[in-house]
Amino acid sequence: MYNHKIIEKKWQNFWEKNKSFKTTEKHNKKAYILDMFPYPSGAGLHVGHLEGYTATDIISRYKRLCGFDVLHPIGWDAFGLPAEQYALKTGNHPATFTEKNIDNFRRQLKSLGFSYDYDKEVNTTDPKFYYWTQWIFKELYKQGLAKIEEIDVNWCEGLGTVLANEEVIVIDNKKVSERGHFPVVKKPMKQWVLKITVYAEKLLEGLNDLDWPKSLKLLQTNWIGKSKGHNVNWKIKNLNEIIKTFTTRLDTIFGVSCILISPEHPLVNSLTTFNYKNSVKKYLEETKTKNELERTSLNKNKTGVFTGSYVIHPLTNEEIPIWISDYILMGHGTGAIMCVPAHDERDYEFAKKFNLSIIPVIKSDKLPYLEDGIHINSDFANDLNILDATNAIYDKLFEKKSVSKQVTYKLRDWIFSRQRYWGEPFPVLFDEDNNIYLVKELVKLPETNNIKPSGSTEGPLANIKSWMNVTINGKKYYHDTNVMPQWAGSSWYYLAYILKNNDGTYTPLDSNEAKKRFENWLPVDLYIGGQEHAVLHLLYARFWHRFLFDLGIVNTKEPFAKLINQGLILGPDGQKMSKSLGNVINPDDLVESHGADSLRVYEMFMGPLVESKAWNVSSLDGIRKWLDKIYNQFTYFMNGNIDISLTNKDLESETNILIKEVQENIEVYKFNIAISKMMVFINYLSSLNKINSTYSLKVFAILLSLFAPHLAEELLFIIKEKPIENQSWPFVEVNKIINKNISIGIQINGKVRADIEILPTWKENDIIENALKLPTIIKWIGDKKIEKTIYKENKILNFIVK
Repeated sequence: MYNHKIIEKKWQNFWEKNKSFKTTEKHNKKAYILDMFPYPSGAGLHVGHLEGYTATDIISRYKRLCGFDVLHPIGWDAFGLPAEQYALKTGNHPATFTEKNIDNFRRQLKSLGFSYDYDKEVNTTDPKFYYWTQWIFKELYKQGLAKIEEIDVNWCEGLGTVLANEEVIVIDNKKVSERGHFPVVKKPMKQWVLKITVYAEKLLEGLNDLDWPKSLKLLQTNWIGKSKGHNVNWKIKNLNEIIKTFTTRLDTIFGVSCILISPEHPLVNSLTTFNYKNSVKKYLEETKTKNELERTSLNKNKTGVFTGSYVIHPLTNEEIPIWISDYILMGHGTGAIMCVPAHDERDYEFAKKFNLSIIPVIKSDKLPYLEDGIHINSDFANDLNILDATNAIYDKLFEKKSVSKQVTYKLRDWIFSRQRYWGEPFPVLFDEDNNIYLVKELVKLPETNNIKPSGSTEGPLANIKSWMNVTINGKKYYHDTNVMPQWAGSSWYYLAYILKNNDGTYTPLDSNEAKKRFENWLPVDLYIGGQEHAVLHLLYARFWHRFLFDLGIVNTKEPFAKLINQGLILGPDGQKMSKSLGNVINPDDLVESHGADSLRVYEMFMGPLVESKAWNVSSLDGIRKWLDKIYNQFTYFMNGNIDISLTNKDLESETNILIKEVQENIEVYKFNIAISKMMVFINYLSSLNKINSTYSLKVFAILLSLFAPHLAEELLFIIKEKPIENQSWPFVEVNKIINKNISIGIQINGKVRADIEILPTWKENDIIENALKLPTIIKWIGDKKIEKTIYKENKILNFIVK
């Protein structure tokens, strides 16, 4: 049994002293391996965090051994709500305990032997870092992509701030903040908005070339929500106006029962006739009490009110009534739709409730019918399918100048202001007429202890009058009282690692030197993190990156070439780890009791990287015993059990098979299988009394270094080899691999009773025929009848007998 405390500290000191993981640029091939950088909470790391970190470390170590220049950095997403909420609860200043938390996180990461280049470390609260966050914002402003707009925002009273759409979730049919689950309501406010919608199409197209999980791509695709359809113009009876409706089913226009408009539609007042003013007014007041989810849900209790006005059908000249319904949202499409009850579920429920006509225009036995079919009740479009009917109707409407093709998106612009203290200030000044001026230099976050949210449209920075008000050349200006959201720094931090210099400064983002560095390192080759960031960080970072590409700053359209969402590490109770459930496992305790290497190997051996796994302490004990077995096996051979006069071609073969199998599994991220192959090899080694050289031991130590780097370094030291930083990935000598025939088990009624070696020329019938000749099988079958024979290729042969 080895002393993990002594060995792990020894090699951590060695790595730090020798800067063993320093980023190099010596070779023609590079690997940029990245973790989603953590928010440094006071609770520190738990074992769930370590799964992704261990996976990226394995790949980073593997790539270095394969001769790649590797950039494997770490940093801290340290601005934002969590730090501010904790500060408000405890009376601490967020800057003080954030720095303390970072020190603790760094200590934990180093104790686990992760091969980060700490000279590249970034911190979003460092003014040298957020100077460039502010610079990117100013470039967005110059290009018209950052604007102040009066809009309906998601206001969270509990947090005292506005939230982006992506920061709002739904629990029990109520909109709440993702952070803290506080109620969220709509509220009109003036806010900074980033025009991410301008990039909707580019963000969709960019997904095509990414090696990302299909589920994550689908989440972004659905969030962006592209719809191809048509805008139809409807003339309003007795009013010199038109209503424009958006539809993806132009072919159903002959089935329209009414036109539905949003309560916020600008024509509501003009359309409401005298006899319906009171009912419309009452309905509009009721609508204001509902949130977006309540309005758009698929419940059958649809609400609405008639305006008293009509439009003229552009093809039939019929009068079509105009209704208001709150399930129509002004921000979606044109804020008006053609209601076709026979072919839309929500329209069907609306028509049933208000006794409107339901006109099927596709032949079907059930309503509402949503599929393709033969059109009826559609004049010249009868007997056509959806595509042909759409084209025919479009041509007729086009002649009347009543239609246009249209593409819409569900994606909304990014609300970018936060009424908080702990964030990046906006690099702008306003004059007394509210004109905006960009500030060239850094706008530093002022120090203050008065960080309590005001609960109004102004942030806590408004309390600092000496900072707020500025006089330049006798003219008065004032700073913005809001700060940027936490997502600002994380939208470009992966570029900051590339720009970080040894002296702590950053190469200017807009310099030629930065372009050279980006050309050397972009895109990120492997990015590992949680799927919960699908429509937050990952969408925002892609937007900023594509914008910087359009400016000519970066050389790739996309930031992250390959992305893996690791599965959850569940508590011993099978539930997600949380302090409230008391099932959080502290890695510090396990590093102390079992060693960092045991923890690393166990997390990778639990199961496939992308699947969720429950924690099991006894399994961790088993991993520790396996590492002890490795150590003991090495010391056994080095204590006089190496005989150079021996020849062992079988050992040579097994060693090369191991290299091949571990490499194949590493490259497809099947770390658990790679470890199992190494376990089999150690069992094989333990069956040998002597070996003829330390070559196989050296190979095994190099392979082990990906998973258990401290022990691997010590094993190399024991066999008098150089440290890992001076080693290379072992070459597979294919000619030394002995091709062995596959053996499979033979079952009788599901129980293994014998095995058989399969010759390369055998087919299934040959295997069955030879299996039935084996004395053991003859004995077990006896006089019984074989009812069924099941053969799984190269795995098992099963005789079902009675």
